[in-house]
Amino acid sequence: MDMDQVIKRINELAAKAKKEGLTPEELTERDKLRRIYIDSVKASLVGHLENTYIVRPDGTKEKVGKKN
Repeated sequence: MDMDQVIKRINELAAKAKKEGLTPEELTERDKLRRIYIDSVKASLVGHLENTYIVRPDGTKEKVGKKN
């Protein structure tokens, strides 16, 4: 399932939850889809940060590392 489909289904479930509520199966599906979405966003952020450098005033570049 690609991310557009995941987001579309999450939105469908959210609309249904507001109107009439969700069944236990739909609640489980919603939780799984939310986890997929959150993991995707985190992976994207990590990818961006791994390719980020700080350029100092003297022109040197320092790769952004993990915080201690």
